[in-house]
Amino acid sequence: MRSVHAIEQESYAILRAQLADRFPGAAAQPPLARAVLERVVHASADLDYAEDLVLPREPVLAEAVAALRSGAPIVADVAMVAAGITRREALCRITDPRAAQLAAAEGVTRSAAAMRLAAREAGPGAVYVVGCAPTALFELIEHCDEYRPLLVIGLPVGFVGASESKAALRAHEGLSVRAVSNRSGKGGSAVAAAAVNALLYFESGSESEWSRA
Repeated sequence: MRSVHAIEQESYAILRAQLADRFPGAAAQPPLARAVLERVVHASADLDYAEDLVLPREPVLAEAVAALRSGAPIVADVAMVAAGITRREALCRITDPRAAQLAAAEGVTRSAAAMRLAAREAGPGAVYVVGCAPTALFELIEHCDEYRPLLVIGLPVGFVGASESKAALRAHEGLSVRAVSNRSGKGGSAVAAAAVNALLYFESGSESEWSRA
C-alpha cells in the first residue's frame, strides 16, 4: 500500500465534501468508478466532471486493473500524458522520427501516426490513454479491430475535434463499453493521466482507510 501525504489526504477530504454537497450521487458510485472520478477531479479541481465524465461498467474497470497489474502495455498519445503516468512507463512515439515520416507518407497528423506506431508495438490488450490529440483517438477508433484495446481513456482537450472524437468513441459499438470519456471539450494530459493512475494505484479497501471515514 502506498503512503499518502497529509496534504493529499486533506485535498481528497475537501473534494469529497464538495462533491457530496453538489453531486450527492457521486459517493454512490462503485469503488473503481469513484476512484477514477475523484482522481480526475483532483487533477483538474473541476467538480463538474461528476456530470461530464462517462465511465464504463465496474467489471470493465476491474478487468483493466487486473491486466495492468499483470503488465498490460499502456499507450499514450503525447509525451505529457506519458509523463503524468507515475507508476508505469507508457509507450509514446510522438517524438519518434518514424512518426513524422509516416504522417507525411500517409497524409495524417503526427499524433495519429505516433498512435499507429505505438499500437502496433503494444499489440492487443493494451490500455490507451489519449489526453491531447483528437486525431490519435480517431486513429484508434478507425483501427480498433486491428489494435484491440482493453480499455480506452479518451479525454482529449480542445475546440477542434475533441468533443467529436469522444462522441465517436462513445458511439462505437465495440469500444463504447470499454471507454472512459467525457461529453464536453475539456480534458487534457493531466486529466487523462489521472484516470489511468486511479487504476494503477487502486487497492481494494485502501482509500477508505485513509480518507473516506
